Amino acid sequence: MIWIYFILIITSGASASATDTIFPNQTLEDGDFLVSAGGVFELGFFSLGKSSFRYLGIRYKSIPTADVVWVANRNVPLVDRTGMLKVNRTLQLLNVSNNLIWSAEPVVRNTSRSSNQLVALQLLDSGNLVLKEDDGQRVIWQSFDHPGNTWLPEMKLTLEKSTGRRRNLTSWYSSDDPSPGPYTVFITYELFIRNDTTDSGQRIGYWNGVGFNGMTTLEPSSFYTFDFRSTEEENYLRYTLVNDSGSFTRMVLNEDGGFQLLVWMNRTQSWDVYMTTTNYLCPPLGYCGPYGGCNFTKSECRCLQGFEPKLQEEWSDADWSSGCKPENLMSSENGHTTFKKFSNMKMPDSFGSESNLTMSLEECGTACNNVTANCTAYANIDITDGGSGCRMWYVELIDITEALPGDNSGQDIYIRMRNSDIIGDEKKKKKKKKSPLIVILLPVSLALLLGLALTLYAWRTKKKSHLKGEAFLNEDQKQDVELPFFSLSKIVTATDNFSINNKLGQGGFGAVYKGVLDDGVEIAVKRLSKTSSQGLVEFQNEVICIAKLQHRNLVKLLGYCVQGDEKMLVYEYMPNKSLDFFLFDKDNSLLLDWPQRYHIINGIARGLLYLHQDSRLRIIHRDLKASNILLDSNMNPKISDFGLARMFDEFETEANTNKIVGTLGYISPEYAAGGVFSVKSDVFSFGVLVLEIVSGKKNRGFFHQDQHDTLLGHAWRLYKEDKLLELVDATLEDSWNVSEVLQSINVGLSCAQQHPEDRPSMSSVVHMLGGEGALPPPRQPRYYSDETVSEAESTTLIMPNLPVSINEVTVTQLGGR
Repeated sequence: MIWIYFILIITSGASASATDTIFPNQTLEDGDFLVSAGGVFELGFFSLGKSSFRYLGIRYKSIPTADVVWVANRNVPLVDRTGMLKVNRTLQLLNVSNNLIWSAEPVVRNTSRSSNQLVALQLLDSGNLVLKEDDGQRVIWQSFDHPGNTWLPEMKLTLEKSTGRRRNLTSWYSSDDPSPGPYTVFITYELFIRNDTTDSGQRIGYWNGVGFNGMTTLEPSSFYTFDFRSTEEENYLRYTLVNDSGSFTRMVLNEDGGFQLLVWMNRTQSWDVYMTTTNYLCPPLGYCGPYGGCNFTKSECRCLQGFEPKLQEEWSDADWSSGCKPENLMSSENGHTTFKKFSNMKMPDSFGSESNLTMSLEECGTACNNVTANCTAYANIDITDGGSGCRMWYVELIDITEALPGDNSGQDIYIRMRNSDIIGDEKKKKKKKKSPLIVILLPVSLALLLGLALTLYAWRTKKKSHLKGEAFLNEDQKQDVELPFFSLSKIVTATDNFSINNKLGQGGFGAVYKGVLDDGVEIAVKRLSKTSSQGLVEFQNEVICIAKLQHRNLVKLLGYCVQGDEKMLVYEYMPNKSLDFFLFDKDNSLLLDWPQRYHIINGIARGLLYLHQDSRLRIIHRDLKASNILLDSNMNPKISDFGLARMFDEFETEANTNKIVGTLGYISPEYAAGGVFSVKSDVFSFGVLVLEIVSGKKNRGFFHQDQHDTLLGHAWRLYKEDKLLELVDATLEDSWNVSEVLQSINVGLSCAQQHPEDRPSMSSVVHMLGGEGALPPPRQPRYYSDETVSEAESTTLIMPNLPVSINEVTVTQLGGR
């Protein structure tokens, strides 16, 4: 009844001033604030540093520095003070033109309930902005589900196991610009910090009940404690304060990748750095190779005790990627394998491992010793109360090293040393001689029995693995997809155990390795990492989708592997890597002359035409970009990476989604703003790609010293000034054909027009590129800043209009393979 009373006395459209709750039909305008009940936080509009842009976000109210902990419109700032937050069933941030800048759609819906169910927006003293219904009893949206660069107590970092979606921290681009920077902190079974710019990551380590294994500064203290849980649905991590001392605490991922726990000190009126990971982190994962670890004091790699460099010459040149090998053959007294105990260690990377929560350490060792030589190491999962649980590794150990002195989270691990031949000692040789027949038959019999046992074991393992691999497809999908299953052992053999020397590249979903099968066929293995944002749904989608496609300009999928936590796709090998490898590199671009570029443009167009019109189903790629165009030995382009693709029925033309996926700079306006996608979304991406191929410049991050344009804006300006040939890449020199260049630029601009209905179909594009007919004159593209627009407005307009938290939006920024 209290809520109803408020609605009666607040008129429609009334502005809130200083309250902790906003009700339907109320608005929050620039200058108004939503203040938490205890006065700790406030929600309102503000600018950052020297920037004049305006952001809607949450900041501390009760401390003088007013540090920001959450920003709604990270990617799309307001250019003036006319912003307005409107509260109904959703939250909508509008600008002066009433255009939607950002929105928050409730993620929990009960369609049987009345659409008039009472809602209210409330800011809590925890810093969480919540949208509630049912008289405040049910939270249907909260800002804690959409973190920025700040981790507050009780906020969860999560991994959703069924989809692979993560709730993680993302650094700001700069102190004045809260748009997503290159660094991310996220949880799988371990805690990671990733740098998307260099496609590298750092393992902080496992949670072992005491702390993050090998990370002294992230152990629990008398001040705060971590809570890590693994359920059937998700893994999550949060931290809480041990006692309510009234101190303000936050963890921040800085622009330089430093991850710090800060505590507000009333005495000094400043933030005190209580914990930081910056000085701990060693080189990227895998840098030291198998059985090699980081030497923290010398910033170099070293082998575990009892191991030596595989290639001493490379190690002498500070190239440690080949890793280490055991120094000597070892065996126990009875000739069986020896597991050597290593104490106070940071556990290796979890790839190729499995866990059992109920096994003791002794049972773990017995199980590891009973699976022949496949098990390379074992350890406890939790080291509290004497230890419990079992983790076993089946591959060479990566990123394993001694923990820092004083690190209480370091633990014991038992590592298999190399098997020796059964060596009898001299005393056994002096025992009485056996009859010649026994001497001959006994080893022969043992060998036969051992061979039979190994054959049966291998057959059962292969069958079991194959069944696991097919389990992710339902019966209809299995009948529709005739695609070979590759066992993990076969891929490990083909890639030389994912040797660093076979690594072709690193993308947002994982690494790609070259391999050679037993019959000599070269393959490319896309191995999804545990840190990948691509989940099982996207993996299924790519397998099912691309298995049905056969076209010379589409990459061919040869098979797949799903075994344990591993998900891999096996493709035909493309020796010339991806288009961006040539296009955006100063030296490599010299190898790509105009005839080759025009050939690539035509090939991509024909591949898209097949997807949109001639394949069994109409398919929208949704992530067309230079890094997803692979080149074979003859520089023929092949469209790859169908993890985000959508299949349409024959008469279906468009769809709407609450999950926007793709890559900044290539996403069409209608998709970015409203989630509407169609074949014309791919046409827009193709237009951007054509202009990039002609100019050799990236659309995102394009800079012109005289103008504040994107590549699209620059091309449009040159089109209006009749100077289109100035767009051509200078490295092409005299190799280009004027009519083909002008034709390509016209196609690019026509495809990148703002409204989908103004863009041509791919059939029209193919005809035009083939010299058959012409397209209508292009109109102004979406991300163009007119000369009359002020510098502040110009900078805003050319920014991709892609709010990260719209309806659980996921934007993947993928690197080249």
